[in-house]
Amino acid sequence: LRSEVIISAAQATGAQAIHPGYGFMAESPAFARVVAEAGLVFVGPSPDAIAEMGDKTAARARLIEAGVPVIPGSQAIQSAEQGELEADRIGWPVLLKAAAGGGGKGKRLVESESDLEQAMQSARSEATSSFGSAELILEMGVVHPRHVEIQVFADTHGNALHLGERDCSVQRRHQKVLEESPSPA
Repeated sequence: LRSEVIISAAQATGAQAIHPGYGFMAESPAFARVVAEAGLVFVGPSPDAIAEMGDKTAARARLIEAGVPVIPGSQAIQSAEQGELEADRIGWPVLLKAAAGGGGKGKRLVESESDLEQAMQSARSEATSSFGSAELILEMGVVHPRHVEIQVFADTHGNALHLGERDCSVQRRHQKVLEESPSPA
């Protein structure tokens, strides 16, 4: 997780590009910028795209603007009262989510109004300590969903390919435990 060591190793070996793997460095706009500033190719999205997609509020707005279907949800909610109004509009249960970060942190399935305020306090505390942001959003709570992903690679020349689907439905506390490809579903 030390970018200077990664850059140094790339330069010492004559590498032209760095593939960040997944998670931590792959989701760091600062690391993508450091790679570019070192004259290397970051194999992944641009730093600006990483930053924008890392913020669920901004990402949701961008997807809606682009006409991509999204699950019913809200922009940032500031209070339990606002959350209740949004949840009534979306329909219960709702999934309370930290707007920043990922990895299942700051997520709570909320079944009813009576549970919302406590869930918001708990999610906000976890989000703040994990991501430095207390911002929360709501989405329709999909109970027993299938979590299927398709990884797409594209280059700066207009070429693109996908690696097929992988099913990430086996989870514990909203964190992937197992990825299976192709999806059994």
